[in-house]
Amino acid sequence: MSYRGRFAPSPTGPLHFGSLIAAVGSFVRARARAGAWLVRIEDLDPPREVPGATQDILATLAAFGMVSDEPVVYQSQREAAYRQAFAQLRAQDLIFPCWCSRSDLEARNGLHLGACVSAPDSTRAPAWRVRAADREIHFIDFLQGPQSQQLARDVGDFILRRVEGWFAYQLAVVVDDADADISEIVRGCDLLDSTPRQIYLQQLLDLPTPQYLHLPLALDSDGQKLSKAFSARPVDRHDPLPALRAALDFLGLGDAVRGVEPNPQALLASAIAHFDLSQLRKHSAFAAGADCKA
Repeated sequence: MSYRGRFAPSPTGPLHFGSLIAAVGSFVRARARAGAWLVRIEDLDPPREVPGATQDILATLAAFGMVSDEPVVYQSQREAAYRQAFAQLRAQDLIFPCWCSRSDLEARNGLHLGACVSAPDSTRAPAWRVRAADREIHFIDFLQGPQSQQLARDVGDFILRRVEGWFAYQLAVVVDDADADISEIVRGCDLLDSTPRQIYLQQLLDLPTPQYLHLPLALDSDGQKLSKAFSARPVDRHDPLPALRAALDFLGLGDAVRGVEPNPQALLASAIAHFDLSQLRKHSAFAAGADCKA
């Protein structure tokens, strides 16, 4: 199968430097493999969405020289596909309703495993959980190396549909990646811990498992991950070169673009032409790009 990669931001605010690293890393990797690069907007959490953020993110990506090779996919328009996967799991008795609250789970170190602590309550809607396997999930990450997780011990029965009725990220991303024939997922290391859960769901739904490459995270001066939740400054799409150079340098691709004509397309083309997986930064670090002009 030909290479197909993707970038999947959530519209909870403008694109910031940490997300730019994931976008650039996934784009350059896809182009270096002569593959397609797709964009999916993960708008599954209405209370956290910021009006206009989707359009702003797409405009910023374009200003940085990155445009989806296929029509942008919106998770908010994909509920039928999630319902079908949910019904498939339910028909196999692999998921169950759960009325447990956070306080109910405190005695279990925050994990749900086996029978619910709370009794069924017909007066309120339940969340739906998948039964966690009592086995190790192993995979090889192209940058971070061998990974494993014991689902029952480390994660427990995890939620696939929230009390509010919205499908959870873990289910949606698995269905979307399979439907888009994504061959490799390039994203930040903050999602490395989610990968075993997604592989488990792929197995339950009889879906292919893509390859994985988790990029290091850009940290602020206090060692915290740059994120919209911590008010990370947005990158400036009207002056993209400083942040783009900083992102390429953070990834370990800075040498490939030194002396290159100062425009986004030229910088990306040079990074693609000289891409070397062995040169990618592996560990998270403070990023000077976090202070790029906003």
